[in-house]
Amino acid sequence: MPVRPRRFDLIAFDWDGTLFDSTRIIVRCIQRAVVDVGGAMPSDKAAAYVIGLGLAQALARAAPDVPAEKYAELGARYRHHYVAHQDDLSLFEGVLPLLGELRARHHRLAVATGKSRRGLDYALHTAQLKGVFDGSRTADETESKPHPRMLQELMREFDAAPDRTLMIGDTTHDLQMALNAGCAAVGVSYGAHESAEFDSLNPLYVAHSVQALRDWLLANA
Repeated sequence: MPVRPRRFDLIAFDWDGTLFDSTRIIVRCIQRAVVDVGGAMPSDKAAAYVIGLGLAQALARAAPDVPAEKYAELGARYRHHYVAHQDDLSLFEGVLPLLGELRARHHRLAVATGKSRRGLDYALHTAQLKGVFDGSRTADETESKPHPRMLQELMREFDAAPDRTLMIGDTTHDLQMALNAGCAAVGVSYGAHESAEFDSLNPLYVAHSVQALRDWLLANA
């Protein structure tokens, strides 16, 4: 019989800024898209803050001076800039070995991301990631974070109780989603949001590197 994980049956990861080293490029793509449609360029901090939300919600927050009738064009310009750079992006060093170790311990692994299904599938269909994750949910097929629907659907799919589900992410949106779903959370500080912003959301741990995340998970998950 498979060995049951000690504490968490299901571990769900955010994608951008948690597993994928994409924060800086996403910030630049948001900024360029807003300027393309005539809006004032958001600061790096404002653009980074919306990472993890669904695309439409993120762009609307990042560009409050852009009228709603331009949102479709804004989204198209963001996708244009992102597609030009998506092949430049890569997993953070150490992520693949970490995922392999967690699978060897019989955790179910999932992705819960603000990316679109099309964008996530593009990344997951690379040879190195085939078969690594047991399931995934995206904002465009469920709800944008911090709504708990992504985690709720994953828990139902894998028959995982909230107290045996862990969400790992780099933004307050990820940690708030975990709270809303009744799950535990771990934050990572090397992505889009400053770790000081996590304090009020009670993460079990805040990792400052992939190695620190690995060490905590192998000792505590």
